[in-house]
Amino acid sequence: MENKILNSRTIDLNADLGEGGADDAAILACVSSVNIACGGHAGDAHSMRVAVRAAMACGVAIGAHPSFVDRENFGRTEMHLPMQQVYDEVLEQICALQGICKTEGTELVHVKPHGALYNQAARDVRLAETIVKAIAAAGPQLKVVGLAGSELIHAARRASMNVAEEAFADRRYNSDGSLVSRKLPGATIDEVELALQQAMHMVEQQSVISIDGKELQMNIDTLCLHGDGAHALQLARSLQEQLQQKGVVVTASL
Repeated sequence: MENKILNSRTIDLNADLGEGGADDAAILACVSSVNIACGGHAGDAHSMRVAVRAAMACGVAIGAHPSFVDRENFGRTEMHLPMQQVYDEVLEQICALQGICKTEGTELVHVKPHGALYNQAARDVRLAETIVKAIAAAGPQLKVVGLAGSELIHAARRASMNVAEEAFADRRYNSDGSLVSRKLPGATIDEVELALQQAMHMVEQQSVISIDGKELQMNIDTLCLHGDGAHALQLARSLQEQLQQKGVVVTASL
């Protein structure tokens, strides 16, 4: 029975790319969705266009990866800004990538915030609602990608937006389902085999083991691979192979 259930499973593999990583093109061949940096923490018009064209060539669903406008800290430092400023900056980044998609003859499918913006929106209702409003202004058909069970997902559902609940192959979790801060040791899983084990557990069990050993049940529509990780390509290829062996279909979530 377990194999039958597993064989009917699908999972969306997404990667954060367009951030200057050396293996973007190869990683694209392993995933079904891509989140493209659009100027806030990394990326410019040229890198966005290159990434869009590469994603189109691989048949990968294209998403925007907006952040706090903070290139110096790669968008990973928490900021407390006026909500109108957040709205304007997020919308501007989405529209920049959306415009490039249009000129290349394709469509933007989803939006996934980056770094500190993502993590703050996971717990801050007001920030989450502001981001969702910006996404809806860019296009009500756009899907909102956020941490599974987070305030961003709840805000998007309240706004009748489509959502994809996300988990991370290479990040560790607190017992409340939040991600362990990158400021703390052990926040990322740098060993490919350990990240692969966590990813497969997530897909097969729809749960993750927190850093203190607690089993956290969650709905997982999409699984993220960080494109800037030291072993990102190796993990992407290994995970793709493992999923194929288990009969899990890798496809963009609908």
